[in-house]
Formats: sequence, C-alpha cells, structure tokens
Amino acid sequence: MFTFIAHRLLSAVPVLATVAVVVFLMLRLTPGDPAAVIAGDTATTQQVAEIRGKLGLDKPILQQFVIWAGRGLRGDLGESFFFKKPVSELITQRIEPTLSLALATIVLAVLIAVPLGVLAAQRAGSLLDRCLMGFSVLGFSVPVFVIGYLLIYVFAVKLNLLPVQGYRRIAEDIYDWAIHLVLPSLTLAVIFVALIARMTRASVIEVLTEDYIRTARAKGLTRRVILIRHALRNAAIPIVTVIGLGIALLIGGVVVTESVYNIPGLGRLTVDAVLAHDYPVIQAIILLFSFAYVLINLLIDLTYSFFDPRIRY
Repeated sequence: MFTFIAHRLLSAVPVLATVAVVVFLMLRLTPGDPAAVIAGDTATTQQVAEIRGKLGLDKPILQQFVIWAGRGLRGDLGESFFFKKPVSELITQRIEPTLSLALATIVLAVLIAVPLGVLAAQRAGSLLDRCLMGFSVLGFSVPVFVIGYLLIYVFAVKLNLLPVQGYRRIAEDIYDWAIHLVLPSLTLAVIFVALIARMTRASVIEVLTEDYIRTARAKGLTRRVILIRHALRNAAIPIVTVIGLGIALLIGGVVVTESVYNIPGLGRLTVDAVLAHDYPVIQAIILLFSFAYVLINLLIDLTYSFFDPRIRY
C-alpha cells in the first residue's frame, strides 16, 4: 500500500510540471499585458515599459520561467501583480470559502443522489424512475449560473428564507456560515446529483441481475438488506469513480458559483486574476487545483480496496 501511494505521488510530479509549463506559456502567449492593466488607460508607453521592467516581464520567456520555477521549488509563489500581496497569502485568505463550498456540495450531492439512484434502480421502468432520470438530465443540462439565479429568485427574493449573496467565516458565526452555504452548495449539487444518481441507477440495476442477488432473495432476505448490504456495496466502485471524476466539474463550477453568490474564494480570485492578467496568481491557483485533483483521485483509488477486498495495491 505504501509503495502504491509513494508511486502515485511521484507520478504526480511530471503531471504538475507539465501543467506548470503549459499554463506559463499560455499566459505569456495570449493577448493582454498586465503592465498596461496596472498602468491604466492614460499611461504612456514609457510608463508601461517601466512597469514591465519592475515585474520582470521584459525578460525572455525562458528566463522568466526559470526564475518563477526556481522560486516555486523554494515555496515562493511570487507576488501578485494586481493585489500587491504574496500569492501564498492571497490563497490562504481565500481557501476556506472554497473548501467549505466544495465539501458541502459533495456531502449534499451524495446524500441526495445515492438514495435517488437506488430508488430509481429498484423501480426501473416505472413513472418514478422516468421522473427521477428526467430530473437528472435536466439538472445536468442547465448551466450553473442559471440554476444559481433561479434559486436566488425563489428562496432569497420571493420567499426571503436565505441570504442572497456573501459569505461568513466559520470562526465568526457557525450558523451564518452554514446558512450562507445553502444556496451555493445546492446550486452546485444539482449537477452532481444528476451525475451520481444516473451512475448509481445503472450500477445497481446491473448488480441486481447477478446470481448472488437471486440467491439472497431465495434465502428470504428483505429487499432493504439486499439493496444496501449486497447490491449497493458491490455497485459502489463505479459510483465512487464518478464522484472522483466529478471533481473536475466541481472545480469549474466553483468559479462560476462564487461569482454568482459573491463568495470571496479561490474561484472569485481566479476570475479577478484573469481579468487583471495577474500571472503569478493564475499559475498558483491552477497548480493548486491540479494537485488537489491528483490527490482526490488517489484517495478514490484507495477506497476501492474498502468496497472490494480483492483489490490490493
């Protein structure tokens, strides 16, 4: 097991290195000049050139990359062009809202989607099954921002039950922290529910046709025991896999959702950094998201052995 974990972590190094190179080149080669954004519309060409020199953008691209990579290996992510703060400090300030939103979304989606998928599989072909799967398709097809504004209109504007926007840190008030996360996490969870519920339904239906399920029924086991102890456990690996793959959707959805609900997280920071052409911030956030994706996939792989003891690493 230790060898497997070490191998996976080491294999993440070339992945992150490739991501770093690609992101660095894409940012430098795309149109837009951070110096011009910082200087403003009324700045002269000489003023823009002076700012480029201070930021180190007048050096060759290869030299810029070597300087940035060298600092990164020492744990120095650089200083933001736009915010004039260390990038590590900006990320530390913004990571709590993003982690809170992501964890709340995953927990909410799993608690809703898995029972819905099992229920649909148990009554496959019925009106309930068709309604649940129709809802799943609709939830997966509608853009995140449309769902967000619809929920805001219903629950915040019309019913006045939940706050429209904003975020409260957990250390300040845990109730306000939770109440401000309801709408954003529900907005993202709609997509996850659609994805996980469909996979749960398909996996459970496939397992229910196996011989050991018929044997369990012949032995007189209740439907609930068969579904939970036998069917769902053996169908868990595809479900866990799709949860891991859905992290990519979550990363993209967080950016949009934090903008809709004005949450000061990494997603909102990414949008602000892109608009300002803030290279150090964009590079650091993308690397952080990439590492998180690799780590989550490692954790997903490790859970396989829990659901299926035949899997050994």
